[in-house]
Amino acid sequence: MREVMQKVVSVCLILMTISMFMGCGSTETGSNEVAVEDASVEQATDITTFDKAESTADITGTTEDGTTSDTDEALANSSESEADAAWKSSIDNLPEDFIFGMDLSSVMVEENSGVKYYNFEGEEQDVFKTFAEAGINYVRLRVWNDPYDENGNGYGGGNNDLPTAISLGQRATEYGMKVSIDFHYSDFWADPKRQHAPKTWEDMEVDEKADALYEYTKDSLTQLLDAGVDVGMVQIGNEINYGMSGEKHYDNVLKLLKAGSKAVREVSESYGKDIDIVVHYTRITDKADVLTLIEKLVNDELDFDMIGMSYYPFWDGSMDNMSRVLELIQEKYGKKAFIAETSYAYTTEDGDGSGNSFTATDAVEGYPVSVEGQATIIHDICERVNEVGGVGVFYWEGAWIPVGPASQDNSEIWETYGSGWASSYASDYDPDDAGLYYGGCSWDNQAFFDFEGNPLESINVFKYMRNGGTE
Repeated sequence: MREVMQKVVSVCLILMTISMFMGCGSTETGSNEVAVEDASVEQATDITTFDKAESTADITGTTEDGTTSDTDEALANSSESEADAAWKSSIDNLPEDFIFGMDLSSVMVEENSGVKYYNFEGEEQDVFKTFAEAGINYVRLRVWNDPYDENGNGYGGGNNDLPTAISLGQRATEYGMKVSIDFHYSDFWADPKRQHAPKTWEDMEVDEKADALYEYTKDSLTQLLDAGVDVGMVQIGNEINYGMSGEKHYDNVLKLLKAGSKAVREVSESYGKDIDIVVHYTRITDKADVLTLIEKLVNDELDFDMIGMSYYPFWDGSMDNMSRVLELIQEKYGKKAFIAETSYAYTTEDGDGSGNSFTATDAVEGYPVSVEGQATIIHDICERVNEVGGVGVFYWEGAWIPVGPASQDNSEIWETYGSGWASSYASDYDPDDAGLYYGGCSWDNQAFFDFEGNPLESINVFKYMRNGGTE
Protein backbone atom coordinates (compact mmCIF):
# COMPACT_ATOMS: atom_id res chain seq x y z
CA MET A 1 0.00 0.00 0.00
CA ARG A 2 1.45 1.78 -0.39
CA GLU A 3 1.81 0.92 1.97
CA VAL A 4 0.33 4.41 1.96
CA MET A 5 -3.20 4.47 1.08
CA GLN A 6 -4.78 7.17 -0.88
CA LYS A 7 -7.01 9.35 1.19
CA VAL A 8 -10.61 9.58 0.44
CA VAL A 9 -11.95 11.91 3.00
CA SER A 10 -15.31 11.80 4.44
CA VAL A 11 -18.79 11.36 3.25
CA CYS A 12 -19.13 14.99 4.17
CA LEU A 13 -17.92 16.84 1.13
CA ILE A 14 -14.56 15.94 -0.26
CA LEU A 15 -13.25 12.96 -2.11
CA MET A 16 -9.56 13.62 -1.72
CA THR A 17 -7.00 12.49 -4.22
CA ILE A 18 -4.98 10.02 -2.32
CA SER A 19 -1.28 10.17 -2.17
CA MET A 20 -0.88 8.28 1.03
CA PHE A 21 -0.87 4.77 -0.27
CA MET A 22 -0.45 5.00 -3.98
CA GLY A 23 2.63 6.14 -5.73
CA CYS A 24 2.12 9.42 -7.41
CA GLY A 25 3.84 12.32 -8.97
CA SER A 26 6.35 11.99 -11.75
CA THR A 27 10.08 11.77 -11.91
CA GLU A 28 12.27 14.43 -13.34
CA THR A 29 15.09 12.61 -15.02
CA GLY A 30 17.90 14.63 -13.57
CA SER A 31 21.16 12.81 -12.93
CA ASN A 32 21.11 12.50 -9.18
CA GLU A 33 18.35 14.68 -7.81
CA VAL A 34 15.07 12.93 -7.11
CA ALA A 35 11.99 15.13 -7.38
CA VAL A 36 8.83 14.70 -5.36
CA GLU A 37 5.84 16.18 -7.11
CA ASP A 38 2.28 16.79 -6.08
CA ALA A 39 0.50 13.50 -5.82
CA SER A 40 -2.49 13.00 -8.02
CA VAL A 41 -3.79 9.59 -8.90
CA GLU A 42 -3.38 8.88 -12.58
CA GLN A 43 -6.07 6.60 -13.91
CA ALA A 44 -4.48 4.20 -16.37
CA THR A 45 -5.95 4.09 -19.85
CA ASP A 46 -6.88 0.43 -19.59
CA ILE A 47 -9.04 0.99 -16.51
CA THR A 48 -12.71 1.57 -17.21
CA THR A 49 -15.84 1.88 -15.17
CA PHE A 50 -17.75 -1.35 -14.70
CA ASP A 51 -21.38 -0.71 -13.86
CA LYS A 52 -22.52 -3.63 -11.76
CA ALA A 53 -26.21 -2.92 -12.21
CA GLU A 54 -25.93 -2.69 -15.98
CA SER A 55 -23.85 -5.85 -16.20
CA THR A 56 -26.43 -7.76 -14.17
CA ALA A 57 -29.20 -6.56 -16.45
CA ASP A 58 -27.22 -7.74 -19.45
CA ILE A 59 -27.04 -11.34 -18.28
CA THR A 60 -30.40 -11.75 -16.56
CA GLY A 61 -33.04 -9.95 -18.63
CA THR A 62 -36.82 -10.14 -18.12
CA THR A 63 -39.87 -11.40 -19.99
CA GLU A 64 -42.65 -9.10 -21.13
CA ASP A 65 -44.53 -9.59 -17.85
CA GLY A 66 -41.46 -8.49 -15.89
CA THR A 67 -40.35 -11.93 -14.70
CA THR A 68 -36.95 -13.40 -15.36
CA SER A 69 -36.95 -15.91 -18.21
CA ASP A 70 -35.76 -19.48 -17.70
CA THR A 71 -33.21 -19.01 -20.46
CA ASP A 72 -31.78 -15.87 -18.90
CA GLU A 73 -31.71 -17.48 -15.46
CA ALA A 74 -29.75 -20.36 -16.93
CA LEU A 75 -27.35 -17.93 -18.59
CA ALA A 76 -26.86 -16.04 -15.32
CA ASN A 77 -26.25 -19.26 -13.42
CA SER A 78 -23.87 -20.44 -16.12
CA SER A 79 -21.96 -17.15 -15.96
CA GLU A 80 -21.65 -17.42 -12.17
CA SER A 81 -20.44 -21.00 -12.48
CA GLU A 82 -17.82 -20.02 -15.02
CA ALA A 83 -16.63 -17.19 -12.76
CA ASP A 84 -16.41 -19.60 -9.84
CA ALA A 85 -14.50 -22.08 -11.97
CA ALA A 86 -11.99 -19.39 -12.95
CA TRP A 87 -11.04 -18.16 -9.50
CA LYS A 88 -11.32 -21.55 -7.83
CA SER A 89 -8.92 -23.16 -10.31
CA SER A 90 -5.33 -23.98 -9.45
CA ILE A 91 -2.42 -22.16 -11.07
CA ASP A 92 -0.26 -24.31 -13.31
CA ASN A 93 3.37 -24.85 -12.31
CA LEU A 94 2.99 -22.97 -9.04
CA PRO A 95 6.11 -23.40 -6.87
CA GLU A 96 5.57 -24.75 -3.39
CA ASP A 97 7.18 -21.65 -1.90
CA PHE A 98 5.20 -19.11 -3.96
CA ILE A 99 4.30 -16.30 -1.59
CA PHE A 100 0.64 -15.72 -0.85
CA GLY A 101 1.15 -12.77 1.47
CA MET A 102 -1.12 -10.53 3.52
CA ASP A 103 -0.35 -7.19 5.12
CA LEU A 104 -1.99 -7.29 8.56
CA SER A 105 -0.42 -4.23 10.14
CA SER A 106 -3.70 -2.80 11.48
CA VAL A 107 -5.02 -5.89 13.25
CA MET A 108 -3.96 -4.92 16.77
CA VAL A 109 -5.56 -1.47 16.74
CA GLU A 110 -8.66 -2.96 15.14
CA GLU A 111 -8.99 -5.43 18.00
CA ASN A 112 -8.25 -2.71 20.56
CA SER A 113 -11.12 -0.75 18.98
CA GLY A 114 -13.54 -3.60 19.61
CA VAL A 115 -13.44 -5.35 16.24
CA LYS A 116 -13.99 -9.11 16.30
CA TYR A 117 -13.17 -11.53 13.51
CA TYR A 118 -15.03 -14.78 12.87
CA ASN A 119 -14.54 -18.00 10.95
CA PHE A 120 -16.94 -19.51 8.44
CA GLU A 121 -18.83 -21.25 11.25
CA GLY A 122 -19.61 -17.90 12.85
CA GLU A 123 -17.21 -18.47 15.75
CA GLU A 124 -14.83 -15.78 16.93
CA GLN A 125 -11.34 -16.74 15.78
CA ASP A 126 -7.87 -15.25 15.57
CA VAL A 127 -7.73 -13.55 12.18
CA PHE A 128 -4.20 -14.89 11.69
CA LYS A 129 -5.54 -18.43 11.96
CA THR A 130 -8.31 -17.65 9.48
CA PHE A 131 -5.80 -16.35 6.95
CA ALA A 132 -3.50 -19.33 7.48
CA GLU A 133 -6.40 -21.70 6.88
CA ALA A 134 -7.19 -19.76 3.70
CA GLY A 135 -3.72 -20.37 2.28
CA ILE A 136 -1.75 -17.30 3.35
CA ASN A 137 1.88 -18.26 4.06
CA TYR A 138 3.48 -14.84 4.62
CA VAL A 139 2.49 -11.78 6.68
CA ARG A 140 3.79 -8.28 6.01
CA LEU A 141 4.08 -5.75 8.84
CA ARG A 142 5.05 -2.08 8.57
CA VAL A 143 7.24 -0.52 11.26
CA TRP A 144 7.46 3.16 12.18
CA ASN A 145 10.16 4.46 14.48
CA ASP A 146 8.05 6.54 16.86
CA PRO A 147 4.42 7.08 15.75
CA TYR A 148 3.44 9.11 18.83
CA ASP A 149 3.33 12.77 19.79
CA GLU A 150 5.16 14.20 22.80
CA ASN A 151 2.27 13.18 25.06
CA GLY A 152 2.20 9.58 23.87
CA ASN A 153 -0.84 9.94 21.62
CA GLY A 154 -0.69 7.68 18.57
CA TYR A 155 -0.62 9.02 15.03
CA GLY A 156 -3.08 6.34 13.87
CA GLY A 157 -2.84 4.10 10.84
CA GLY A 158 -2.15 1.20 13.18
CA ASN A 159 0.32 2.97 15.52
CA ASN A 160 2.82 0.55 14.04
CA ASP A 161 5.82 0.75 16.34
CA LEU A 162 8.27 -2.11 16.92
CA PRO A 163 6.41 -3.67 19.89
CA THR A 164 3.30 -3.88 17.70
CA ALA A 165 5.28 -5.62 14.96
CA ILE A 166 6.70 -8.08 17.48
CA SER A 167 3.28 -8.97 18.86
CA LEU A 168 1.70 -9.38 15.42
CA GLY A 169 4.75 -11.22 14.12
CA GLN A 170 4.55 -13.73 16.94
CA ARG A 171 0.94 -14.48 16.03
CA ALA A 172 1.87 -14.99 12.38
CA THR A 173 4.70 -17.31 13.37
CA GLU A 174 2.40 -19.28 15.67
CA TYR A 175 0.26 -20.20 12.67
CA GLY A 176 3.19 -21.17 10.47
CA MET A 177 3.49 -18.00 8.41
CA LYS A 178 6.76 -16.23 7.67
CA VAL A 179 7.02 -12.49 8.26
CA SER A 180 8.13 -9.60 6.06
CA ILE A 181 9.20 -6.51 8.02
CA ASP A 182 8.57 -3.23 6.20
CA PHE A 183 10.76 -0.52 7.74
CA HIS A 184 9.44 2.87 6.63
CA TYR A 185 12.30 4.68 8.41
CA SER A 186 9.79 7.36 9.32
CA ASP A 187 7.45 8.01 12.23
CA PHE A 188 4.41 7.76 9.98
CA TRP A 189 3.43 6.91 6.40
CA ALA A 190 6.23 6.90 3.83
CA ASP A 191 5.36 6.91 0.13
CA PRO A 192 6.41 8.67 -3.09
CA LYS A 193 5.06 12.02 -1.95
CA ARG A 194 6.37 11.99 1.60
CA GLN A 195 9.48 10.48 3.12
CA HIS A 196 9.72 12.29 6.45
CA ALA A 197 12.67 11.45 8.62
CA PRO A 198 11.91 10.19 12.12
CA LYS A 199 11.71 13.07 14.59
CA THR A 200 14.99 12.13 16.26
CA TRP A 201 16.82 12.08 12.91
CA GLU A 202 15.47 15.32 11.45
CA ASP A 203 18.50 17.49 12.19
CA MET A 204 21.12 14.88 11.34
CA GLU A 205 23.54 15.07 8.42
CA VAL A 206 23.32 12.10 6.10
CA ASP A 207 26.32 10.24 7.55
CA GLU A 208 24.94 10.52 11.07
CA LYS A 209 21.51 9.53 9.80
CA ALA A 210 22.98 6.46 8.10
CA ASP A 211 24.61 5.42 11.37
CA ALA A 212 21.31 5.89 13.20
CA LEU A 213 19.45 3.87 10.56
CA TYR A 214 22.01 1.08 10.82
CA GLU A 215 21.69 0.90 14.61
CA TYR A 216 17.90 1.12 14.48
CA THR A 217 17.63 -1.66 11.91
CA LYS A 218 20.07 -3.91 13.72
CA ASP A 219 18.42 -3.43 17.11
CA SER A 220 14.88 -3.82 15.77
CA LEU A 221 15.62 -6.96 13.80
CA THR A 222 17.47 -8.45 16.78
CA GLN A 223 14.45 -7.83 19.01
CA LEU A 224 12.13 -9.44 16.47
CA LEU A 225 14.25 -12.56 16.17
CA ASP A 226 14.80 -12.83 19.92
CA ALA A 227 11.01 -12.72 20.32
CA GLY A 228 10.70 -15.73 18.06
CA VAL A 229 9.31 -13.96 14.98
CA ASP A 230 10.12 -15.93 11.82
CA VAL A 231 11.40 -13.04 9.72
CA GLY A 232 11.98 -14.11 6.12
CA MET A 233 12.50 -10.75 4.46
CA VAL A 234 13.12 -7.13 5.38
CA GLN A 235 12.18 -4.05 3.35
CA ILE A 236 14.72 -1.28 3.75
CA GLY A 237 12.32 1.56 3.01
CA ASN A 238 8.81 1.85 1.63
CA GLU A 239 8.09 3.04 -1.92
CA ILE A 240 11.33 4.97 -2.17
CA ASN A 241 11.25 6.06 -5.84
CA TYR A 242 11.76 9.71 -4.95
CA GLY A 243 13.62 9.63 -1.66
CA MET A 244 13.84 8.07 1.76
CA SER A 245 13.84 9.29 5.34
CA GLY A 246 14.10 12.96 4.47
CA GLU A 247 16.75 12.50 1.76
CA LYS A 248 16.00 13.19 -1.91
CA HIS A 249 19.45 13.07 -3.50
CA TYR A 250 20.24 9.62 -4.92
CA ASP A 251 23.71 9.39 -3.37
CA ASN A 252 22.29 10.07 0.09
CA VAL A 253 19.48 7.57 -0.37
CA LEU A 254 22.03 4.98 -1.47
CA LYS A 255 24.05 5.64 1.67
CA LEU A 256 20.98 4.97 3.82
CA LEU A 257 20.12 1.82 1.88
CA LYS A 258 23.63 0.46 2.32
CA ALA A 259 23.41 1.10 6.06
CA GLY A 260 20.13 -0.78 6.29
CA SER A 261 21.39 -3.64 4.14
CA LYS A 262 24.55 -4.00 6.20
CA ALA A 263 22.50 -4.23 9.40
CA VAL A 264 20.21 -6.93 8.01
CA ARG A 265 23.12 -9.01 6.69
CA GLU A 266 24.97 -8.83 10.00
CA VAL A 267 21.97 -9.86 12.05
CA SER A 268 20.95 -12.66 9.71
CA GLU A 269 24.46 -14.06 9.70
CA SER A 270 24.80 -13.90 13.47
CA TYR A 271 21.53 -15.82 13.84
CA GLY A 272 22.32 -18.25 11.04
CA LYS A 273 19.09 -17.21 9.33
CA ASP A 274 18.46 -16.54 5.65
CA ILE A 275 16.70 -13.16 5.46
CA ASP A 276 16.10 -11.55 2.06
CA ILE A 277 16.72 -7.83 1.67
CA VAL A 278 14.01 -6.00 -0.29
CA VAL A 279 13.97 -2.65 -2.06
CA HIS A 280 10.40 -1.44 -2.58
CA TYR A 281 9.30 0.76 -5.46
CA THR A 282 5.98 1.91 -6.89
CA ARG A 283 4.98 3.70 -10.14
CA ILE A 284 5.18 0.42 -12.04
CA THR A 285 3.53 2.12 -15.00
CA ASP A 286 6.77 4.05 -15.56
CA LYS A 287 8.77 1.01 -16.62
CA ALA A 288 11.87 2.89 -17.78
CA ASP A 289 12.13 4.93 -14.58
CA VAL A 290 11.79 1.88 -12.33
CA LEU A 291 14.39 -0.08 -14.28
CA THR A 292 16.78 2.88 -14.22
CA LEU A 293 16.47 3.08 -10.43
CA ILE A 294 17.26 -0.62 -10.08
CA GLU A 295 20.16 -0.43 -12.50
CA LYS A 296 21.73 2.33 -10.42
CA LEU A 297 21.47 0.22 -7.27
CA VAL A 298 23.08 -2.76 -8.98
CA ASN A 299 25.85 -0.68 -10.55
CA ASP A 300 26.55 1.00 -7.21
CA GLU A 301 26.81 -2.41 -5.51
CA LEU A 302 23.96 -2.23 -3.07
CA ASP A 303 23.68 -5.63 -1.40
CA PHE A 304 20.05 -6.72 -1.83
CA ASP A 305 18.06 -9.72 -3.02
CA MET A 306 14.60 -8.65 -4.12
CA ILE A 307 12.57 -5.88 -5.69
CA GLY A 308 9.02 -5.49 -4.39
CA MET A 309 6.63 -3.46 -6.55
CA SER A 310 3.30 -1.93 -5.60
CA TYR A 311 0.59 -2.78 -8.12
CA TYR A 312 -3.02 -1.72 -7.69
CA PRO A 313 -4.81 -2.73 -10.91
CA PHE A 314 -7.30 0.14 -10.62
CA TRP A 315 -4.50 2.74 -10.46
CA ASP A 316 -1.36 1.14 -11.87
CA GLY A 317 -2.12 0.05 -15.40
CA SER A 318 -2.38 -3.29 -17.14
CA MET A 319 -1.34 -6.72 -15.96
CA ASP A 320 0.71 -7.03 -19.14
CA ASN A 321 2.86 -4.10 -18.10
CA MET A 322 3.07 -5.27 -14.50
CA SER A 323 4.23 -8.76 -15.41
CA ARG A 324 6.71 -7.44 -17.99
CA VAL A 325 8.35 -5.18 -15.40
CA LEU A 326 8.78 -8.11 -13.02
CA GLU A 327 10.18 -10.22 -15.85
CA LEU A 328 12.73 -7.56 -16.82
CA ILE A 329 13.88 -7.06 -13.24
CA GLN A 330 14.81 -10.72 -13.09
CA GLU A 331 16.26 -10.97 -16.60
CA LYS A 332 18.34 -7.78 -16.58
CA TYR A 333 19.49 -7.61 -12.97
CA GLY A 334 19.20 -11.12 -11.57
CA LYS A 335 17.00 -10.01 -8.66
CA LYS A 336 13.91 -11.80 -7.43
CA ALA A 337 10.76 -9.79 -8.03
CA PHE A 338 7.31 -9.79 -6.46
CA ILE A 339 4.23 -7.66 -5.86
CA ALA A 340 4.59 -6.06 -2.44
CA GLU A 341 1.11 -4.51 -2.41
CA THR A 342 -2.15 -5.06 -4.27
CA SER A 343 -5.89 -5.11 -3.54
CA TYR A 344 -9.39 -4.90 -4.98
CA ALA A 345 -12.85 -4.02 -3.65
CA TYR A 346 -15.76 -6.40 -3.11
CA THR A 347 -18.28 -3.58 -2.61
CA THR A 348 -18.56 0.16 -3.14
CA GLU A 349 -20.40 0.59 0.14
CA ASP A 350 -18.73 2.71 2.83
CA GLY A 351 -18.51 0.90 6.16
CA ASP A 352 -17.44 3.57 8.64
CA GLY A 353 -18.56 6.98 7.41
CA SER A 354 -15.10 8.10 6.37
CA GLY A 355 -15.27 7.44 2.63
CA ASN A 356 -13.41 4.88 0.53
CA SER A 357 -10.27 5.00 -1.56
CA PHE A 358 -11.87 2.67 -4.10
CA THR A 359 -15.15 3.90 -5.59
CA ALA A 360 -17.31 2.68 -8.46
CA THR A 361 -15.28 4.61 -11.03
CA ASP A 362 -12.17 2.61 -10.07
CA ALA A 363 -13.55 -0.75 -11.18
CA VAL A 364 -11.38 -2.57 -13.70
CA GLU A 365 -13.07 -3.76 -16.87
CA GLY A 366 -13.99 -7.41 -16.62
CA TYR A 367 -13.78 -7.50 -12.83
CA PRO A 368 -17.06 -6.55 -11.16
CA VAL A 369 -17.00 -4.98 -7.73
CA SER A 370 -18.15 -8.12 -5.94
CA VAL A 371 -16.77 -10.96 -3.88
CA GLU A 372 -16.26 -12.97 -7.06
CA GLY A 373 -14.64 -10.02 -8.83
CA GLN A 374 -12.24 -9.51 -5.95
CA ALA A 375 -11.26 -13.17 -5.94
CA THR A 376 -10.92 -13.35 -9.71
CA ILE A 377 -8.63 -10.36 -10.10
CA ILE A 378 -6.35 -11.58 -7.29
CA HIS A 379 -6.22 -15.02 -8.94
CA ASP A 380 -5.29 -13.41 -12.25
CA ILE A 381 -2.61 -11.18 -10.74
CA CYS A 382 -0.99 -14.14 -8.98
CA GLU A 383 -1.16 -16.21 -12.16
CA ARG A 384 0.56 -13.51 -14.19
CA VAL A 385 3.25 -13.02 -11.57
CA ASN A 386 3.95 -16.74 -11.49
CA GLU A 387 4.07 -16.98 -15.30
CA VAL A 388 7.06 -14.60 -15.42
CA GLY A 389 8.88 -16.18 -12.48
CA GLY A 390 7.86 -13.69 -9.79
CA VAL A 391 8.14 -15.12 -6.29
CA GLY A 392 4.79 -14.00 -4.92
CA VAL A 393 2.13 -11.42 -4.15
CA PHE A 394 1.18 -9.55 -0.96
CA TYR A 395 -2.35 -8.25 -0.50
CA TRP A 396 -2.54 -4.94 1.35
CA GLU A 397 -4.50 -4.73 4.61
CA GLY A 398 -7.06 -7.48 4.05
CA ALA A 399 -8.42 -7.18 7.61
CA TRP A 400 -8.81 -3.42 7.96
CA ILE A 401 -12.57 -3.18 8.54
CA PRO A 402 -14.85 -0.59 10.22
CA VAL A 403 -14.65 -0.06 13.97
CA GLY A 404 -18.23 1.22 13.99
CA PRO A 405 -21.09 1.69 11.51
CA ALA A 406 -21.20 4.49 8.96
CA SER A 407 -24.29 5.84 10.71
CA GLN A 408 -22.36 6.90 13.81
CA ASP A 409 -19.42 9.18 14.56
CA ASN A 410 -16.44 6.87 15.06
CA SER A 411 -13.85 9.61 15.48
CA GLU A 412 -13.36 9.02 19.21
CA ILE A 413 -12.44 5.39 18.56
CA TRP A 414 -10.06 6.31 15.74
CA GLU A 415 -8.40 8.94 17.89
CA THR A 416 -8.10 6.73 20.97
CA TYR A 417 -6.86 3.53 19.38
CA GLY A 418 -5.28 4.62 16.08
CA SER A 419 -7.60 2.53 13.91
CA GLY A 420 -8.25 5.29 11.36
CA TRP A 421 -5.73 6.12 8.65
CA ALA A 422 -4.54 9.07 10.74
CA SER A 423 -5.44 10.80 13.99
CA SER A 424 -5.35 14.49 14.77
CA TYR A 425 -2.23 13.84 16.84
CA ALA A 426 -0.26 13.34 13.61
CA SER A 427 -0.87 16.96 12.62
CA ASP A 428 2.47 18.31 13.79
CA TYR A 429 4.45 15.55 12.10
CA ASP A 430 2.46 15.48 8.85
CA PRO A 431 0.62 18.82 8.66
CA ASP A 432 -0.10 18.81 4.94
CA ASP A 433 -2.11 15.59 4.94
CA ALA A 434 -2.83 14.05 8.32
CA GLY A 435 -3.20 17.52 9.77
CA LEU A 436 -5.96 18.34 7.31
CA TYR A 437 -7.68 15.07 6.52
CA TYR A 438 -7.31 12.73 9.49
CA GLY A 439 -10.14 10.26 9.92
CA GLY A 440 -11.17 6.64 9.55
CA CYS A 441 -10.36 3.73 7.31
CA SER A 442 -10.74 4.17 3.56
CA TRP A 443 -9.91 0.50 2.89
CA ASP A 444 -12.83 -1.31 4.53
CA ASN A 445 -14.45 -2.24 1.20
CA GLN A 446 -11.25 -3.97 0.08
CA ALA A 447 -10.88 -6.36 3.02
CA PHE A 448 -11.54 -10.11 2.97
CA PHE A 449 -14.10 -9.70 5.75
CA ASP A 450 -17.45 -7.98 5.71
CA PHE A 451 -18.11 -4.96 7.90
CA GLU A 452 -19.06 -7.20 10.84
CA GLY A 453 -15.89 -9.33 10.68
CA ASN A 454 -17.26 -12.38 8.85
CA PRO A 455 -14.90 -13.87 6.24
CA LEU A 456 -15.84 -13.50 2.59
CA GLU A 457 -15.68 -16.49 0.29
CA SER A 458 -13.00 -14.65 -1.70
CA ILE A 459 -10.51 -15.22 1.12
CA ASN A 460 -10.24 -18.81 -0.07
CA VAL A 461 -8.82 -17.81 -3.44
CA PHE A 462 -5.33 -18.36 -2.05
CA LYS A 463 -5.80 -22.02 -1.20
CA TYR A 464 -7.78 -22.58 -4.40
CA MET A 465 -4.86 -21.27 -6.45
CA ARG A 466 -2.76 -24.00 -4.91
CA ASN A 467 -5.18 -26.94 -4.81
CA GLY A 468 -7.97 -26.08 -7.23
CA GLY A 469 -10.76 -25.95 -4.67
CA THR A 470 -10.04 -29.24 -2.95
CA GLU A 471 -9.39 -29.31 0.76
